[in-house]
Amino acid sequence: MDIIKKLTEEFTLARWQVENTVKLIDEDNTIPFIARYRKEQTGEIDDQKLRELDERLKYLRNLEDRKALVINTLTEQGNLTDELAAKLTAATTLTEVEDIYRPFKPKRRTRATMAIEKGLQPLADIIWAQDVTAALETLAADFIDPEKGVETTADALAGASDIIAEKISDDPGCRSLARKLTHDEGTIFTAIAKKVDPENEKAAVFEMYFEFNEPIKKIAGHRVLALNRGENEGVLKVDIEAPAEKILAQLSSLFINESNPLTCRFMEASLADSYKRLTAPAVETETRRNLTEMAEEGAIKVFGENLRQLLMQPPVNGKVLAIDPGYRTGCKLAALDETGKVYETGVVFCTTNKDTAPSKRVLKQILDKHNINLIAIGNGTASRETETVVAELIKETAASAQYVIVNEAGASVYSASKLGAEEFPEFDVALRSAVSIGRRLQDPLAELVKIDPWSIGVGQYQHDMNQKRLGETLSGVVEACVNAVGVDLNTASPSLLSYVAGISPAIAKNILKHREDNGRFTSRKELLKVSKLGPKAFEQCAGFLRIPGSAEPLDNTAVHPESYAVAKAFLTMKPQAPKPARSLKDLSTEPKIDLAAVAKALEVGIPTLKDIVKELEKPGRDPREELPPVLLKSDVLEMEDLAEGMVLTGTVRNVIDFGAFVDIGVHQDGLVHISQMVNRFIKHPLEAVNVGDVVKVKVLSVDLKKKRISLSMKGVK
Repeated sequence: MDIIKKLTEEFTLARWQVENTVKLIDEDNTIPFIARYRKEQTGEIDDQKLRELDERLKYLRNLEDRKALVINTLTEQGNLTDELAAKLTAATTLTEVEDIYRPFKPKRRTRATMAIEKGLQPLADIIWAQDVTAALETLAADFIDPEKGVETTADALAGASDIIAEKISDDPGCRSLARKLTHDEGTIFTAIAKKVDPENEKAAVFEMYFEFNEPIKKIAGHRVLALNRGENEGVLKVDIEAPAEKILAQLSSLFINESNPLTCRFMEASLADSYKRLTAPAVETETRRNLTEMAEEGAIKVFGENLRQLLMQPPVNGKVLAIDPGYRTGCKLAALDETGKVYETGVVFCTTNKDTAPSKRVLKQILDKHNINLIAIGNGTASRETETVVAELIKETAASAQYVIVNEAGASVYSASKLGAEEFPEFDVALRSAVSIGRRLQDPLAELVKIDPWSIGVGQYQHDMNQKRLGETLSGVVEACVNAVGVDLNTASPSLLSYVAGISPAIAKNILKHREDNGRFTSRKELLKVSKLGPKAFEQCAGFLRIPGSAEPLDNTAVHPESYAVAKAFLTMKPQAPKPARSLKDLSTEPKIDLAAVAKALEVGIPTLKDIVKELEKPGRDPREELPPVLLKSDVLEMEDLAEGMVLTGTVRNVIDFGAFVDIGVHQDGLVHISQMVNRFIKHPLEAVNVGDVVKVKVLSVDLKKKRISLSMKGVK
C-alpha cells in the first residue's frame, strides 16, 4: 500500500504536504511544533488535522506490519497462494486481514478439529465439492472407524458437517456479508433483566431502556453507552436481532449448489448450523464491539472539545476569595493575590448555623483586609447554602464584590495528590481544594493541568470507555491548549511545563530545580543549561515558553528563536515609507504590509512572516482574552423561584450528544435539548454551543421532585 497516497486521498491534501508532514513526524518533531513553526512544509495543516493524520499514519503502518506478519506465517505454513497474497495486499483494514487469515489461524480444539482428527476431512471435501452421484450415507460408510469414535454413518456425516460449518464460517465472504447485513438491517433491543426491581433507584435510571429497540445503523452513540452501562450493572439484557433469513438466503447462493439434490439439504443444514452456532454469535459480538468503539470515539471527541473550551476559558484577573463549601467541617477559605499566592486561610460554618452573622463578618473582614472584590464558590456539597450567604452579604453591605460558581470537579483529586502535598505541605486537604478553586478562576489552564483530564467532569460515560484511548486524546487536547497559550517559564508548575512540546516530566522537574538553584531565567538561551534539555528539546519547546522582562523582548512572544533574525530584520525595514526604525509599540500604526514582497526580501515563508507580524503587533498576547468572560453574579435564585417562560442568563457547563447542561444559578443545571438550541437542523450540540459559553435561556418546565429543569435557547434574546 502506498501510505502517502492513501493519506493524501483521505485528508484531501497535496502529496507534498503529506510527505513533508510524515518526514517531520519521523524526525521526532512534536505536533504543536510542526503546527506552529513548520507551516511552510505542511501547507499550514492545523493542529487537529495533524493529530488525526498522525493517528491514521500509525494505523496504516500497523496494518502493513500485520500484513507482512500474516504473509510470512502463511509462507511458513505452505499456505500462501498468489490469490491470498493479492487479497492481503489489497486489504485496507485490519478486519479484512484477520478475515483472510482466519481459516489458517491456529485454533483451539473445536468440533471441526476433532472431526478432522477422526479422519473425516476427506468426506467433508467430497461433500463440499457437491458433485457426488451416490447417496451420502453410502459415501460415509467408508469412514466408519469405531477406534476413532466414528461408530455409524450418522457419526461420520455429523463430523463432516462440523468441518463444513467451520469452513463456511471462516470464509471472508461469509463474515463480510453477515457483518454488513447485520449492521444495515439488524436491530438492537433491550429488556429489563430478570430479578431486577424496576422501582429500584439504580434500575430507574435506565427506565427508558426497559423495552427499547432501534435499528443498529441509526442508534446514537450516547444510547449505545447507556445500554452498555445498564448491561454492566445487571439492569438490562441487550441483544442483537439480525435478518437471519436474508443472511442465510444470500449465503446459500454463495455456498450451495441447489442442482444437486444429494448434497443440497445436507449443505443447507450445515450452513444453518454454521450461521447459528459460529457466525451469528461472532458477528453479534463484533457488532456490539464496533458500536461501542464508534460511540466511544464520538464521546471522546465531544469530551476533548469540551475540555478544550474549558481550558481555554479566559483568566479572571484580580484578587480572589475562594470558598470550598462544606457542612460538617465548615467552608474552607483561601484569600489569593493576583498571582494565586495565598494571603491567608480560614474556616466558617455558614451552612450549619442558623445565625450566619459571624460567618458574614469573617468574610467581610477578609474582603476588606485584602481589598478583594471577587469570590469563587465551589459547586459541590453545600454550595447552594454558601451562595445564599454570600449573596446576602453583598446585598446587606452594599459591597462591590461579585461571585462566580466554579466547577470543582477534580479539586479533591488534586488536593489529595502528591503534587498538592508538595505545593502546600502546610495545608490540609480541604484548604488545598479551596486554593485550587480560586486559582481555577484566575487561570483555568494553569490549574486544571494538575488534574487527570478525565477527572474534570466535562464528558459523558468517561468511566465506561477505553481509558487508554481517552487518556491519549485528552492529553493531546491539554498539550494543544498549553502550547497555544504559552507558558511563563519563571512561574509555571512542573505539571504545566510537562505539557509543553518537547518537555518530558523529568525535564520539567529539571527546569524547576534549575530555577530554584539559579534564580529566574533571564533568557530562552539559558534553557540549554538545564540538565537533559538538549538542542532538539530546545528547538521543540523554546517558542512556547515566555520570559516577561527578558533583555530580549522576543523572549516574551511566540516568535521562535530560529526566527529572531527575521523578526529584527523586519523591524528595521522601511518598505512603505521613510520612517524611523520600528519598535514593537508603534508597529500597529504602520500601513498595511505587502507580506509577499517582505517575505521574499527576508527569504522567509509567508505563513511564518504572518505569525511574526502578529506577535510583534501584540507581544505576549493571550489568545484566551478573545473569548467571552465568565458570568459574575451578585444575587441568587432558588429552584422554586423558576417559572415557565422565565428568561435567564447561564453558563454552559457540559455539552453531550443530545444537548447541553446550563448553570442558571439554582444549583441544579438545566438541560437544553439539541432540538431547543437553534431554529435549524444541527447534527450535534457543539455546532451551537461550547463549554463556558454564556447564553440566554428560557425555562420550559421545572420538575421539583426529580430536580429536572428543561430550558430552551430558541428565539431568546
